[in-house]
Amino acid sequence: MTSEAGSTQCRGLIEAKDSLLKAMNSLGSIEHSDHIKKTLHDVYNELEQLHESRRKKESNNLN
Repeated sequence: MTSEAGSTQCRGLIEAKDSLLKAMNSLGSIEHSDHIKKTLHDVYNELEQLHESRRKKESNNLN
């Protein structure tokens, strides 16, 4: 998992993204799982957007 200082919310988002990456890797060789992998990838991207918003908010709070 990525090492990053931040709020409990950021750490939760990092953990969730890491779990999704592990799930996607686990599904890598399973036939007929393309739809599931795409759905997990879409959820990962949504979490990444949330995480980016949190990083910006926390960065602004430090300034």
